[in-house]
Amino acid sequence: MTNTNKWGAVAEFDSAQSIYHAAEKLTAEGYTRTDAHTPFPIHGIDKVLHHKESGLGWIVVCGGFTGIIVAQTMMYWMNAVDYPFWVSGKEPYAWQATIPITFELMVLLSGLSAVFGMFGLNRLPRLHHPIFKHSTMYRVTDDRFFLSVEATDPKFDSEQTPLFLQSIGGANVEIIED
Repeated sequence: MTNTNKWGAVAEFDSAQSIYHAAEKLTAEGYTRTDAHTPFPIHGIDKVLHHKESGLGWIVVCGGFTGIIVAQTMMYWMNAVDYPFWVSGKEPYAWQATIPITFELMVLLSGLSAVFGMFGLNRLPRLHHPIFKHSTMYRVTDDRFFLSVEATDPKFDSEQTPLFLQSIGGANVEIIED
């Protein structure tokens, strides 16, 4: 049974290996709205939890291409159309001379799109999240590992899900209110 004021269930684990195996069991049981909260990255846990690839790389590539196009268009307009200036008999616009500025604008827009894309994809800034209500969540940055199952998961049950999390090795299993 899903209760609308519940955010989900959170279980604590003591090692990377135990959370990895628990995540395998959790997804094998059919849970889909899950996440792992760990003090360091655990190789392969995203695939185990069936998380999709991040689109951040494509956002950065688009930012870089935008920087190249904007730089070349801007310099062509300024040097060949708006104010052509002949120096030593050379053409007003020579693409070779535009490479440093093109590179700089590409890097600038790639970096900005990486930062703002990351904020957008992570839905930040978010100053508070319901998972912070777990009694030992403060240890996630130190030495503990947590698995969460959101109440929006079709398989979530406020009585059965905590019992299942305990059966796969979870400690301090708590239902989190939204």
